[in-house]
Amino acid sequence: MGRSDIMKAIIMAGGEGTRLRPLTCGLPKPMMPVCNRPMMEHILHLLKKHGVHDIGVTLQYLPEAIRGYFGNGADFNVHMRYYVEEVPLGTAGSVKNAQKFLDETFIVISGDALTDLDLSQALEFHRKKGAIATLVLTPVDIPLEYGVVITNGDGHITQFLEKPGWGEVFSDTVNTGIYILEPEVLNYFEPGQKFDFSNDLFPILLKEKQPLFGVSLSGYWCDIGNLQQYVQAHQDCLTGKVSVSIPGEQVAPGVWVGENTQIQAGAKIIGPALIGQNCKIGAAAVLGTYSVIGNNCLIGDQSTLKRSVLWDGVYLGSRAAIRGAVVGSGVKINTNASVYEGAVIGSGSIIKERALLKPDVKLWPDKVVESGATVESSLVWGTAKPKGLFGIEGITGLSNIDITPEFSSRVGAAFGTNLPVGTRVGISCDRFAASRMIKEALACGLQSTGIQVVDFCQGITPMHRYAVQASNCQAGIHVRISSQRADKVNLLFTNDRGGNISRGQERKVENTLAREDVRRVEVQQILPIITMPQAAETYIEHLTGAVNTTALKKSGQQLVLLYDLDNLDHFVSGALSSLGISLERFAADQSTAEPRDWQWYQQYLQELAHTVQNKGRAAGAIIDPNGDRLILVDGRGNVISDDLLTALISLIILKEQAGPVIVPITAPRAIEALARKYQGSVVRTKTSQQDFINKIINHQVSNNAATHHYLMNFDALLALLKVLEFCACKDITLEELIKEIPNTFLNQVKVEVPWEDKGRVIRRLIEEQDNDMELLDGVKVYHTNGWALVLPDPEEPVCRIFTEGDSMEIAEELTHFYTDKIKQIIAT
Repeated sequence: MGRSDIMKAIIMAGGEGTRLRPLTCGLPKPMMPVCNRPMMEHILHLLKKHGVHDIGVTLQYLPEAIRGYFGNGADFNVHMRYYVEEVPLGTAGSVKNAQKFLDETFIVISGDALTDLDLSQALEFHRKKGAIATLVLTPVDIPLEYGVVITNGDGHITQFLEKPGWGEVFSDTVNTGIYILEPEVLNYFEPGQKFDFSNDLFPILLKEKQPLFGVSLSGYWCDIGNLQQYVQAHQDCLTGKVSVSIPGEQVAPGVWVGENTQIQAGAKIIGPALIGQNCKIGAAAVLGTYSVIGNNCLIGDQSTLKRSVLWDGVYLGSRAAIRGAVVGSGVKINTNASVYEGAVIGSGSIIKERALLKPDVKLWPDKVVESGATVESSLVWGTAKPKGLFGIEGITGLSNIDITPEFSSRVGAAFGTNLPVGTRVGISCDRFAASRMIKEALACGLQSTGIQVVDFCQGITPMHRYAVQASNCQAGIHVRISSQRADKVNLLFTNDRGGNISRGQERKVENTLAREDVRRVEVQQILPIITMPQAAETYIEHLTGAVNTTALKKSGQQLVLLYDLDNLDHFVSGALSSLGISLERFAADQSTAEPRDWQWYQQYLQELAHTVQNKGRAAGAIIDPNGDRLILVDGRGNVISDDLLTALISLIILKEQAGPVIVPITAPRAIEALARKYQGSVVRTKTSQQDFINKIINHQVSNNAATHHYLMNFDALLALLKVLEFCACKDITLEELIKEIPNTFLNQVKVEVPWEDKGRVIRRLIEEQDNDMELLDGVKVYHTNGWALVLPDPEEPVCRIFTEGDSMEIAEELTHFYTDKIKQIIAT
């Protein structure tokens, strides 16, 4: 290849790329990435390869996207200038805008094609023939979609055929849109005149018998006019069919990996494949042939990717499956979601858990596909705003994916906007760095609205609830890693009594965030953060002050506990040591930098139970990392969790005549039997923690009752201490106390119900019911030998079925009956 002496070129980069939508909805076609570089960057490298460094660019659609990326060209060792069409002027008309720049032989080339044709050879041909214009041609197999150019033996163009039929195909050489031109061709039309090279200028030159030539070059050229060609272009790059520079280091034959990318053990990459910079490929993930992953992508454990193109910043949850799809920038595809052949997902869209995109579906930018939904046709309209920001308990989302610092700052500002200036808001978080990061972002947002932030530092949820009330705060936010999913973070919003904020307050925050109508105060109204590191110690004093210290010390009880050492040990050891309770940490306990979910702790339950029994300890327990949940084990190794633990707490409250027992509607009937035995009463609440805890707090305030009797349901440490205290004061063992609780037989399942069918399911269950019902929360139906509750889930496309019977067989029969009934309603 001979190096040309041409120094100037025009890149035509004004195309919208309508046939490539939804990928080009917010991006000009030349900026679409091919192997993690914009198409136009590949053209830039081609021009440099042939000695061209002075480059003009014609722009029209979203010009700032191109100007912002390339700038003046210094980062690419070229000099670039831009010419913007205010109105469409055609290919030649747009180049006319740069006429003053084009004072010598120049190249015109499209910024949205992929090619490695020898431009120097074309220029040499142009000069040799003394041409005024030379069209670069290339042979294609099927020329019907292109402009066919017919030349004679010496290269003179004799005829143009625009998208001919097979009967008109007299040549297989087509116009690539690459031209070598002399400056005088721009004198054939006026500035501002709509004029096209192929349709207007070249026919004039042909008619006037000007030296118009065509040179046919072998090599690679692809117009990338549709989505299939776009995917094929990536495959051609990876297989070397086109000579382009692929970013990254070739770590194995046909496998390129960018800088700072982490590939976890067990991940499988089958070349050819490309992974960008700053990515993380999860354990046991499988990247099949022709996988292209952009920069800053997170690929979850056990996810699979085949023949697909992912742009920058894509999140792929664990066990997600992508097959032959194109995924735009910033898309979130959550756990167990599936996307199939030919599907295209526009940038900023969210595919929630277990959702399915059928083949060839196109999702326009900023769409949300709800959990469990199946999308069979393309979605064009709508936005990415979810149905509700708040879930069962506060705001929960993937850490640093859904819940980011910038999002958290906005949430803090929205929350603060709905509170008076100067309001004291307590904030706290667990020990993990991700939680601390989000807490600090929330604090910034709160401060920007004139809120007085009180930082309780590191702690657990019950500490936060107590500290908000004890420090005279009017509201609070606690940030914690979700105990249900260790990759999620939860923002818990509390009121002045430490209870969850109301649904009305949640809606106000959601509306403020949606409108982006936050309050901004003057600089003198931005208040410094008040730090209260003593909040943890104050809470421990509250715990030990709530129990009979003398009785506990005298009993000398010995426990085996499993809990998060880094997050909870300060509270557990601090409280138990001051009460004379001997603590043995279970063998699985160890510090870890990574959070663990509640399921991880529960896997050791039977082993913990054996340890308690074999060592003759008074009891054992597992405490969740947030200090909210508790599983007890008595001295004989019997497990006391969930409904049985609720009944145990109720029994203690009834025995101590501490007021009515407040339990959720799903709690077992045994609690009513105990209430009758001890002349107490039972108050049932909705299942959500929000309603449950607020009912307890409201009752405590109105009846001046002792807080600790009620908050045992939400404070694992307090519940543990109160149970131990009761046993010590009554001189009985935990297993003897449990014997008083009647046998309970409960069952629980969930049935998938599409969002749009939930209301119909509940209505039909009510209409078709002959038995007694209760509509406190969902539909609770009373049968002769048991009850069943059907409850629509607020966060997932499911209904949950809770049942209780006189035997486990009856509870299971009720579960099956309502499962079948719901499926029949959905099917009709």
